[in-house]
Amino acid sequence: MPDTAYTDWIEYPHAQLRFVLETQRGTPTRFLVQLEYCVEDEWRPVVHFEHNPDGTYGHDLTVEGLHMDIYRDGEQHLVRQDFPPVELSNAPTYCESYIKTEASRLLRRYEQWHNLTTDR
Repeated sequence: MPDTAYTDWIEYPHAQLRFVLETQRGTPTRFLVQLEYCVEDEWRPVVHFEHNPDGTYGHDLTVEGLHMDIYRDGEQHLVRQDFPPVELSNAPTYCESYIKTEASRLLRRYEQWHNLTTDR
């Protein structure tokens, strides 16, 4: 069960940040930080960072380094890997801050790819 899990509006009502964190003795054992877009009443991933070394398709940040999966048409489209080294203990906060800072750019690209318009 997650220690911390929440969603936070990025652009109401169509874009939100999903944050899930599990720790053991204060060290992250699994996290997901994901920007989501609501299309036809369904939340779809725009980008996400994760650390899930025990998952079937999970990533181990301590081995692979930090990277961001970029989604298009419901599937992983690109992987951005040019992030600075980030300690595992700081990674969830770093990822959340990065998505919040870059959300507008990431969302506009997603809207363009999927021919979406919103009332901003």
